[in-house]
Amino acid sequence: MNNAVRARQRLLALVLPITAALYIAAEGVNPKGTDQVITTTATALKVLPIAARHSAQLYISGSLTELALGAVAVSYAATAILVRRRAATWATIAALIGGIGAFCGAVVNVLVGINVAAAASSHLTHSAAAQFLVTSFKSGPGQGFLDFYGFGQVIAPILMGVALWRSRTVPRWLAVLFLVGFEVAQQTPSVGIIEVLLLMAPFAVAMVLLAVRIWQTPALPAVDDEELSPIALG
Repeated sequence: MNNAVRARQRLLALVLPITAALYIAAEGVNPKGTDQVITTTATALKVLPIAARHSAQLYISGSLTELALGAVAVSYAATAILVRRRAATWATIAALIGGIGAFCGAVVNVLVGINVAAAASSHLTHSAAAQFLVTSFKSGPGQGFLDFYGFGQVIAPILMGVALWRSRTVPRWLAVLFLVGFEVAQQTPSVGIIEVLLLMAPFAVAMVLLAVRIWQTPALPAVDDEELSPIALG
């Protein structure tokens, strides 16, 4: 077995529990009441005072969310390693949609977290800050990123769950746990660290168990140049 391939596979396996830890930390640290899309002035005026009181906390949670979404993109690709032959196409599509969705989510969460903290701690009046936030969220790019983020959040876990179910490389209950846990984790509001831990526990368990499976799965052998030569292919 190629040791370099095995090492890369195990590094990818480690991303899954790291993803869960980052997701839990981000939502646990996030100030209550700030984790929402701001498309109206009324919502902005409600969020801004909370953000002003907890701007440092919001910067931290926003940064953790960016890291978590980057890890999500990698975790989809890592999970696809478990799907071979049967349902491989499902896993590939899930990884593609999930990766792009996570990128769009990172852009959206700059608006939700870091931009809100910056607006709240600036010298702008609340009305001016509220107008800035609403304009940002309702801009064409902002709405586009938000729409694909929402699409990816729903579709990618379903496709990957189906791929894991059909591939039978993991127990089917684990495929269901992954699907349910991922969907719940992505919809978990910022309600306090204890509540977040309880709500995201299935997601964390699924990611750890899948990481163990990826770690233990025999790596695909490296392809030699000789195998790709015209003679070999002929």
